[in-house]
Amino acid sequence: MKTMAVFVMLVGILQAEVASQLVLHANLATEAELLQVPHMTPALATTILERRPFKSVRDLDALLQSLSRQQRSELYGKLFVPINLNAATDVEILTIPGMGQRMLREFKEYRPYRSIEQFRREIGKYVSGQEVARLERYVTIN
Repeated sequence: MKTMAVFVMLVGILQAEVASQLVLHANLATEAELLQVPHMTPALATTILERRPFKSVRDLDALLQSLSRQQRSELYGKLFVPINLNAATDVEILTIPGMGQRMLREFKEYRPYRSIEQFRREIGKYVSGQEVARLERYVTIN
C-alpha cells in the first residue's frame, strides 16, 4: 500500500511538472485554460475566443497590446501561436520568450528546415538540450 501511495504521488508530481511546461496553442485553448495564463483577464479571454483563429503570433500580439511587453512575454511562456520555422518573420521569431538577435540569426541560418530533428541538431550547437526543448514548444515545420 505504501509503495502504491508513493507511486501515485510521483505520478501526480510528474503530471504537474509536464503541465507547467506546456505552452497552450492560442487557437485551441479552452476558456478555462486561458484563464490560467499569466495576466489573462476574463474579458481578454473572451476576446481571444471571439477573435480566433489567429493566423500568426503577430495577430495575437496585436490583440494583447494593452499588456506591457514584460506581461506579454510572461503570457507567451504559457500561450502562443506556433511559428513556421521556414516562413516566420524576424518579428514573429523575436516574439518567442527569451529570444534575442543571436538566436534569431541561428534560426534563420539553417532554413529550410526539413524536420524537427534537424532543428534540434542545429540549434543544439548553440544552446543546451533543455533550451532546445523549450524553444521547440514555439515552432512548427511546414
